[in-house]
Amino acid sequence: MKNNFTFKILPFVLIFLFCVFSFSCATKTVPVETKTDDTTELSLIFPKAIFEKEKISDVKQKVDSEFSQPHQFTEVWGYLLDGREHELNPSKNVVTDVGYFGAGLNTFGKLVGVPNPTKIKDFAGRIHLVIVDNSRSLTHFCLNPKYDVRKNLIDDIVKSSKNFDGVQIDFELVSNQDEEHYLSFLKELKRKLPNKILSVAIPARLKTLEKDAYHYSKINEIVDRIIVMAYDEHWATSRPGAVASINWCQRVMSYALSVIPDEKLVMGLPFYGRGWNTDDTAGAYRFPSIEKLQTNNKISEIVRENAIPSFEIKKQVTYKFYYDDLYSLVFRMDMYKDNGVKNLAFWRLGQEETEVWNYIKTK
Repeated sequence: MKNNFTFKILPFVLIFLFCVFSFSCATKTVPVETKTDDTTELSLIFPKAIFEKEKISDVKQKVDSEFSQPHQFTEVWGYLLDGREHELNPSKNVVTDVGYFGAGLNTFGKLVGVPNPTKIKDFAGRIHLVIVDNSRSLTHFCLNPKYDVRKNLIDDIVKSSKNFDGVQIDFELVSNQDEEHYLSFLKELKRKLPNKILSVAIPARLKTLEKDAYHYSKINEIVDRIIVMAYDEHWATSRPGAVASINWCQRVMSYALSVIPDEKLVMGLPFYGRGWNTDDTAGAYRFPSIEKLQTNNKISEIVRENAIPSFEIKKQVTYKFYYDDLYSLVFRMDMYKDNGVKNLAFWRLGQEETEVWNYIKTK
C-alpha cells in the first residue's frame, strides 16, 4: 500500500520541482563579472529570454517608474548626416561631440564628400570629420604603403580636417592581412594631426582574436578615442533578433573595458531597428526548383505571356521587427553607467525617440 501511494504522488512532486526551477530561471539576476583571461566570461543579465506584453502607450510610465534620474556621462557623441543638420537640434544641449558623416573614398582612393562644418556653426561642442569606407579591396589599396595613394590620402585628410576638432576613421572591412598597414596608417595620421582628436569606429568584439585588424589593445596605443559599434548583432540577412541585445552588449562592454581605458572607450548605441519576414521565395530559380515550387504549392495551371510561362503563389507572410524604444535605450544606458562606461555614441541623430535626451546629461 505504501509503495502504491509513493508511485501515485511521485508525478506531482516532479511537476512541483519543475515549476520551482522554471521560476528561478526566469528571475532577473544582477550582472556579475568573472575575469578569467582575455575572453572575460560573464554571467548574463537575463539567463533566458523573458517575454513581457505591454501597451505601447505604457513605455514612458515604465521608464519613469524604474529610472528617476538622468544618466550622466562625460561625453555623448551623435552621428550627423551631411544635409540633415536640422536633426542635431533636439539633442543640442546634450551632445558633446558630433561625428559629421561623412567623407568617403572614390574609386581611386581620393577623399571626397567632406562636409562643411560651418553649417553647424551654432553647435557648441566638438566636430569630428568622419571618413568611411566599406570596400575591402579599396581599403587594402589605400592602406598599403607601397602605393602613393596612401600618402596622398593622409595629406588630403590632414588638409580637410583644418576646421574640425578631430578626425574619425570608420573603415569597416579592413582585412586581417592588412592589420599592420592599418595600424601604421593610424600612427602616421596621428603624427600629422598632433592637435586633433583621432578616433576610430570599430566592430564589436567579445574577446581578443588571434589575428584581427581591429585589435583593441594595439589600436588603443595609437588613437585618442575608440568607438565600439555595439550594434548589428543581427543584420538584414541573419536570423531575426535584436540589433543589440542587452546580454550581448554586456559582454561587448566587459571585454572592451578590460583592454581600453574608460576615458578612451566610447560605447556605440543604435537608434534603429530591423525587420524580417518569412517569405524567402524571391530570387533566381533553376528549373528543378521551379518544378518543386509548383508541386509543393499544388500549382496545376500556368499563364503564358508571349510564350513565357508564369504562375502565382499566394501565402501568408509574417513580419518580425526588433527595435529600440525609450525603455530599451535607457535600460542599456543604465547598464553601461553602472559598469563604469563614461562615454556614449549614438548612430544616428534623427532616428531616435526624441524623449531619450531627457534621460541623459553630461558633466
